[in-house]
Amino acid sequence: MGAGGHDPRTGAQATHEQAMSEVAAVMTNVEHALERAKKARKRLGTSAEEHNVQLALSVAIEDLERVLKSLQKDAFFAGDELRLM
Repeated sequence: MGAGGHDPRTGAQATHEQAMSEVAAVMTNVEHALERAKKARKRLGTSAEEHNVQLALSVAIEDLERVLKSLQKDAFFAGDELRLM
């Protein structure tokens, strides 16, 4: 804000917004990693070595999709519920 401006947010609100900005950055990075993993899997051939990498990427893609879904759910749709694991 400019000189003399007043930020109506409390310190806790501002801190929460900064933390959620970091969460959004994590989600962006996970989305980017997911896109790259899918692209790499498409580019791989069918040799034995590449087949093993294909399998590893498939597992990684599943894991990244699960992580992204969990972050989206807990960051934006959980409300005040406390998840225990």
